Amino acid sequence: MGQTSGALKIDIGIFAHNEGAGIAAMLADLAGQSLLQAGADLRLFVLANGCSDDTVAQARAALAASALTDRAEVLELPEPGKSRTWNRFTHEFSRAEADLLIYCDADIRFADASTLQQLADFMQANPQLAASSSFPVKDLALAERRLSLVEKLIVSGGSSREEVRSHICGQCYAARAAEVRAVHMPAGLPVEDGFLRAMLLTRNFTAPEDLSRIDASPAVWHIYESERTLAALIRHQTRIVIGGAVNLALFDHLRRLPRNQRSAALQQAAAQEGWLQNMLAAALPRAPWGWVPVHFLVKRSAAMLRAPGTLRPGRLAKLIAGQGFDLVVWLLAQWRMARGSGAGFW
Repeated sequence: MGQTSGALKIDIGIFAHNEGAGIAAMLADLAGQSLLQAGADLRLFVLANGCSDDTVAQARAALAASALTDRAEVLELPEPGKSRTWNRFTHEFSRAEADLLIYCDADIRFADASTLQQLADFMQANPQLAASSSFPVKDLALAERRLSLVEKLIVSGGSSREEVRSHICGQCYAARAAEVRAVHMPAGLPVEDGFLRAMLLTRNFTAPEDLSRIDASPAVWHIYESERTLAALIRHQTRIVIGGAVNLALFDHLRRLPRNQRSAALQQAAAQEGWLQNMLAAALPRAPWGWVPVHFLVKRSAAMLRAPGTLRPGRLAKLIAGQGFDLVVWLLAQWRMARGSGAGFW
């Protein structure tokens, strides 16, 4: 613990879009993190993007009441969108001399004061890594009250620690500055963490996929507010499916370009509003499945059918219910993308 102090220059970006109700609590958690208290060479940027509430005022008040004032800045950015804000933090706001960049959503909480210290230590102890994520824990999973049936289903649908080891959790992760500064995100990208994972593993599709470039420590975790209702869960999952479909179309587009043009194409996509929408309009729909590949409709059921005991009554009922849920989400995603609302989906 504490080995990063004085060794790394670290910049932390807090992504906030209309988080006035909770950002003070999150920043209070952050101020209590051992990484920030240990005198490490770091800067904190609250990236309030496209806010129509009092996020900026709440963030400034919270920082003024903390010991972070001289190392923190609240940036009021007029345009919303995580991909746009990611580009600005990575390429514009973070210090040129920073070694490590930490990305956090403003609606998460830290129950362990050493979370960010452990995250930075894990990156320093594993120099082959381009990025490492904190494991997301749903607040419902920690609730002391009795959960409803819908809430139990929501909790059971969370990611496993093994999945997070090979993926980017956009809620909280660290990345080497030199690695992410080679990446540019298309403006309006709806799900940025899956895109970033692919870019880091393949160096912007200029090299074979190298899974050793991403890993996570099982000791690093954070809490996030999960959905409470079936309708909210459907909206959330629809966004994820749209993001996956957009990423697949984008990856296909990049692979068709000469390898030495792919990074430049992404720089253009980041700088040019409408680039992603135009690319999607030219690439989609595709026969026979339209805007969203059938993979997103059947992948959960296919995995369940491969597992032993699926045809037992309880498991079979879960399979049928899950397939019905996935069908609703898949159809909603098709409809939204057909209307042209895939890119920029918040």
